[in-house]
Amino acid sequence: MTTMTTAPAVAHHDPATRRRIFAIIAALVILWPTMVVSEFKPWILFDQQSLAATGRFLSDFLVPAHDAEFLQMLVRETWNTVAIATAGLTLALLGAVPATLIINEQLSISALGTGRMRPVAIAARQTMRWLMVVLRSVPELVWALLFVRIIGLGPTAGVLAIALTYCGMLGKVYAEILESSDAHASDTLLANGSGRLAALLYGSLPEAASELMSYTVYRWECAIRGSVVMGFVGAGGLGQRMDESLKAMNGAEVSAMLLVFVALVALADQFSKVLRRRLG
Repeated sequence: MTTMTTAPAVAHHDPATRRRIFAIIAALVILWPTMVVSEFKPWILFDQQSLAATGRFLSDFLVPAHDAEFLQMLVRETWNTVAIATAGLTLALLGAVPATLIINEQLSISALGTGRMRPVAIAARQTMRWLMVVLRSVPELVWALLFVRIIGLGPTAGVLAIALTYCGMLGKVYAEILESSDAHASDTLLANGSGRLAALLYGSLPEAASELMSYTVYRWECAIRGSVVMGFVGAGGLGQRMDESLKAMNGAEVSAMLLVFVALVALADQFSKVLRRRLG
């Protein structure tokens, strides 16, 4: 009877181990100076005073505020926040739709037949494109700070800030969505003497309506979040109330307001799904 002997197992080393270790060391070497410059000191979170304040805030945070007076204020400021976002987005649309007509190369009448646009049309499109770049490059928070300085505290600053930033965003994305759709219908309408607006409404829009509406609702959702952030600089709405509650370290009020934000975003998401289903 023969005895089978098994060879001892040979340990295989991962060939990428050295590279991973080198990458970790390199990342630490690069990150350490940035942490020093930014004065990043996470250990401050764990001193006795910080831990006591955090504990009090979290204990209040677990039980959202629900007294009658606070809930009345919450409903009122929530409505103000939604109104700021909706009014700002509406003003943005009033600027974005004409900008889309100018930017969209598929709706160029001068390029019909030849495929080449006239210099005047090219200059108009480039000017509008750069204007859209400028508008969306400046964050709405910066616009809000500027308008607060000019016209004072209140929702008007938030509405104008959303209108300017989102006009640049909507104009760019609308033009890209329409240019990526089938141009046959709009070309046919333009070739038969139709105007640019009619070619947009009856040629390009039906195919891209679902995507355009989905993006618009998404931007409305972003405008609600943006209006909350702008409230911290005095642009009104629920964000201004949250700023006051955070300064007072009132966790119960902050918790209730955050629940409202989550509900608003969830409603916007469901609204977008319904619209896409109907348009699709």
